[in-house]
Amino acid sequence: FKKPVPRKLLVENKTILITGGTGSLGQALTKRLLEYNVKALRIFSRNESKQIEMESNIKDDRIRFFLGDVRDLQRLTRATEDVDLVFHAAALKHVPKIEYNPFEAIKTNVVGSQNMIDACLANDVEKVICVGTDKAVSPLNTYGATKLLMEKLFVAANNYLNPEKHRTVFLAVRYGNVLGSSGSVIPKFIEQIKTNKPVTITDPKMTRFSITMNEAIDFIFNATKVGKGSEVFVPKLRAYNIVDVKNALTELLSDTSEKIIGIRTGEKLHETLINADEIRYSWEFKNMYMIANPLYSLFIDKNIKESYQGIKKIEDIQKYSSNVVEKIPTENLKSIIKNAGLLN
Repeated sequence: FKKPVPRKLLVENKTILITGGTGSLGQALTKRLLEYNVKALRIFSRNESKQIEMESNIKDDRIRFFLGDVRDLQRLTRATEDVDLVFHAAALKHVPKIEYNPFEAIKTNVVGSQNMIDACLANDVEKVICVGTDKAVSPLNTYGATKLLMEKLFVAANNYLNPEKHRTVFLAVRYGNVLGSSGSVIPKFIEQIKTNKPVTITDPKMTRFSITMNEAIDFIFNATKVGKGSEVFVPKLRAYNIVDVKNALTELLSDTSEKIIGIRTGEKLHETLINADEIRYSWEFKNMYMIANPLYSLFIDKNIKESYQGIKKIEDIQKYSSNVVEKIPTENLKSIIKNAGLLN
């Protein structure tokens, strides 16, 4: 990824809202946005402890903290007053918890997303980006199903707004687990190696896409910059094999034994970011893939080529999965892990 400078029109003197703003993505996005001349940055979340912690770690007069829940339309409507740009990252995410409490995830991830759409339309927000996940592709668990519905709501929202009354544009971004994010495999392996415990591998054949937090933010900015509404953007990524990650870490730290524990309920052997059916509506554009909404007039082939200069149809892959893309060699993985500061 090349680190882009967002167009001044995108963030210059804009008021920006991040839902789920105290999470790992929200905090990283906040730090990056504060590098630019934003007018104000609103952090919306329901966790007061995390807000206090974030407030003490990131000191900037442009930040405002809003306690609230995306389930509360009235509170969201107030939070989006005079806002130009929204990054919607709030969600319930833990797969086992959601399997046990499925309707709670529906209330937050689905109803909360529709509330976000309604609040943004009411306040004529300029652009609204929802942050999706690979789990939404051919979903195997309730979390993935709720995030698929979030995407569908955002993609469809452009169908029923009147462009003469609303400037609002809705789009989605979709990517996999961020390398080293909480609960992901690398911090877990590091902890096991440092405490001289066996490294627990679910399946030696397992693969995952590789994206660092900085790469994820660059991708989100790129998609925000070029999105015209109703698209789902997906980054072009390489992948890694789970055993290669284990080998890279043991070479960086120390050798230890391993234990095969089997795939957990609701977990997939490989990550898929575009399935075989979506490929038919997918395009390659500016070092990203773009899934077009076939019900939206902008995405008729003639219109799409006029609207997105240099776009081309995906014709050489049947589905975009972590088992079919280029794999990162162990030596490169070692560099990526070190440069991302994951060993600290």
